[in-house]
Amino acid sequence: MSDGVVESTGQTMVEHALAGGEPQRVGWFRFYFADERWEWSPQVERMHGYEPGTANPTTELVLSHKHPEDYQQVAATLDEIRRTAGAFSTRHRVIDTHGDIHHVVVVGDQLFDDDGAVIGTHGFYVDVTPSMTEVQEEIVTEAVAEIAEARGGIEQTKGMLMLIYRINAESAFELLKWRSQETNVKLRVLAEQIAEDFLSLDYDELLPARTQFDRLLLTAHLRVCS
Repeated sequence: MSDGVVESTGQTMVEHALAGGEPQRVGWFRFYFADERWEWSPQVERMHGYEPGTANPTTELVLSHKHPEDYQQVAATLDEIRRTAGAFSTRHRVIDTHGDIHHVVVVGDQLFDDDGAVIGTHGFYVDVTPSMTEVQEEIVTEAVAEIAEARGGIEQTKGMLMLIYRINAESAFELLKWRSQETNVKLRVLAEQIAEDFLSLDYDELLPARTQFDRLLLTAHLRVCS
């Protein structure tokens, strides 16, 4: 995963309208097992109340920002990640340096070194805090309506993400847009690949484990035909 966000040349006016000058609500992280070291993108730093480039995140700092009611859940998840080095996803609350509460979805997968050894986990945060103004909600509603008319594939994948991660339509679209920018794959093409991957999972009445969706989401760009 690149440290910078790569702009997709296929971005549309609708996507820019949704961005609307607001701070980005999706950002990446890395966690290295050996020294308990974390790396945060500028977006994740802002979610925790820090100006970009000023945070020096450690496991202690990460846990200190968790809502008291969610602390044990997150601490247990970190213990499980260290033990199994597997993919994970969690939804919890973060309290930033100003005392404001952010509802976040965090998804991660294995981080490898150049020799293929697992050295940590990496993934993304999505800030799903309901904070849009009435004007912004109207823009989002109009933009989503326009997307629904022109991009059935994107809408289908958004619905899948909403169901699997229990997030709203706006957060699902932000997540898709961010993955498109990070991987430099056009939004529509990436959405169609994610939908194809999700629908290819073998199951009967119960959905597969969420970790299977997590891994497909994080690696979908690798299966896009060039």
